[in-house]
Amino acid sequence: MKKVSTSSLLKMKQDKQRISALTAYDASFAKMFDEQGIDVLLIGDSLGMVLQGADDTLGVTVADIAYHTKAVRRGTQRAFVVADMPFMSYATPELAYQNAAQLMSAGASMVKLEGGSWLQETIKGLNERGVPVCGHLGLTPQSVHVFGGFKVQGRDDLQAEQILEQAKELERAGIQLLVLECIPSGLAEKITHSLNIPVIGIGAGNLTDGQILVMHDMFGISANYMPKFSKNYLLASGDMRAAVNDFIREVQEGTFPSAEHSFN
Repeated sequence: MKKVSTSSLLKMKQDKQRISALTAYDASFAKMFDEQGIDVLLIGDSLGMVLQGADDTLGVTVADIAYHTKAVRRGTQRAFVVADMPFMSYATPELAYQNAAQLMSAGASMVKLEGGSWLQETIKGLNERGVPVCGHLGLTPQSVHVFGGFKVQGRDDLQAEQILEQAKELERAGIQLLVLECIPSGLAEKITHSLNIPVIGIGAGNLTDGQILVMHDMFGISANYMPKFSKNYLLASGDMRAAVNDFIREVQEGTFPSAEHSFN
């Protein structure tokens, strides 16, 4: 199997082949997802909630992400591995360089940063130092206290325009992938068509270049609650491998997410 790379993800966008992505935190699940044909694996700071039982992602450390990145990398042969940069681990460019180096050394092929225009210098600096970057806009969980909770973003015209402009700025700064979380489907579609890089959605409708889910949500085993944008794929099949295959197939067909998993 040919390994997924930034180049092959870009070609998938150009060829209108949708990208499937899941979070992973250990070698066993990474191996299973990889064998079923998942394109991207994200070691998300979501581990703070789904593994550690916290109410948010803010307590996750670089050491936590590095530990789980090593495990995921050991279970992966084909999928593209992305590691989250935790809360305040990229508050300055210099801090970002140091912490990104740790995650890349642990086995990541790309790091993911949450935020907009203020990250441009950091993104350019990371690229210059050989670190590919994934952006993340919309509902950025590390800013949950600024937003006043886990709320859909971009519903008014001004905020929607700001998110679109930030996406363009991040692309110009050098990101090679973008995650859009919990924004209206129409805005996500507009951003996807405005950018040359692949755009992966979570709660952003089915007209992005791909979809990502937290694995615990996809299996219906999250401890706290099931987000509106998620779907329990294990419920129908009762088999984890079949559930992953169903998720990949529905992403590729464009049938997930449906209207009930999206925001207007």
